[in-house]
Amino acid sequence: MTASATVGSAPARPKRPNRRRHLGRRFQGWAYATPTALFVLLLFILPLLLVLQMSASNWPLLGGNQGVNFPKNYTDALNNRFFIDSMVFTLTYTVVTTIILLGLALGLAMLVQESTRWKGFLRTAFLVPSALGLASASLLFYVLYSPIAGPFADLMKSWGFTFLGTPAGALWSTVFLIVWRFAGFYMLLMLVGLQGIPDEVYEAARIDGANRWQQFRGVTLPLLRPTLALTTVLCVTGSLLAFEQFYILTKGGPDNSTITVVQLIYSVAFQGPNNLGVAGALSVIVLIALVIINVAQIRAFGEKEGAV
Repeated sequence: MTASATVGSAPARPKRPNRRRHLGRRFQGWAYATPTALFVLLLFILPLLLVLQMSASNWPLLGGNQGVNFPKNYTDALNNRFFIDSMVFTLTYTVVTTIILLGLALGLAMLVQESTRWKGFLRTAFLVPSALGLASASLLFYVLYSPIAGPFADLMKSWGFTFLGTPAGALWSTVFLIVWRFAGFYMLLMLVGLQGIPDEVYEAARIDGANRWQQFRGVTLPLLRPTLALTTVLCVTGSLLAFEQFYILTKGGPDNSTITVVQLIYSVAFQGPNNLGVAGALSVIVLIALVIINVAQIRAFGEKEGAV
C-alpha cells in the first residue's frame, strides 16, 4: 500500500527561484549602470548629436539654427585656408611626440624596475609632473620661455635665440613640455606591463644564452605589446586633439605655423567667422579621422600579437 502510493504520487516540482531576489539583483545591476549610462548620454551622445546637427545646419554663433546647410559646411571646412596646414602640423606633432614620449617612458620604466636603491625616489620624481594640470604646466613653461621675464632671458638675448620665435623652435619647445608633463604617466603604464611579465620567461631566455638585447627584443617587446597598444592609442589621441599647450604657448604662431586642428575648430567657431556649422563639420571630420587611425592602430597591434 505504501509502495504503490509512493510510485503513483506526482514527482516533486523543482523549487522556483525567488522572484523578489531575482528582481532585486536586476534592479541592483541597473542601479550600478545608471550613473555611467547618464554620464555617457549627457557628456558624449547628446553633444555628438548636437555637433552632427550643427554640421548640417546654417548655425551662426549668435542666432541658433537657421536651416539646413549640409554640403556647404563640409566643403567650406575642407576649403579653409588653414585646413591642410593644420592637418599636416598636427600629424607631424603627433608622430614626433609619440615616438619620443613612448621611447622615453619605456626607458624610464625599465630603469625604475631594475633600480633598487633609488627606485622609490626615481618613481616619485618622474611621476610628480603628471600631477600638474596641462594648462598650468603650459603657463609655467610660457614663463620659462619668456624672452623678458624668463630665467634664460639674458642668455637668449646674448645668443639672439627665442624658444617660441621660429616654427621649429615653437614645435620642439612644445614637445619638450609635453614629454616633461606626460613621461611619468606613460612610464607608470609601462611599468605595470613590465611587472606583469613572469620572471621565469627571462630565466628561460638566459638559460638559452640570450643577452640583454635579445631578451628585450624577444621577450619584453612581444609580451609588452598590449601595454604598448594602449599607450600608443592614448598618446596618439591626445596629440591629435592638442589644444591647450599651443593655445597658451604659441597662439598658433609664429606666422600661423603651429595651428592644430582643434585650434582651427576653436578659431572658426569663436574667433573668426563665428560659424558653428563649419566648426561642427570640422569636428566631424576630425572624429572620423580619429576613429580610423585608432582602429588601424588596434588592428596593427592585434595582427602582430597574433603573429607572435
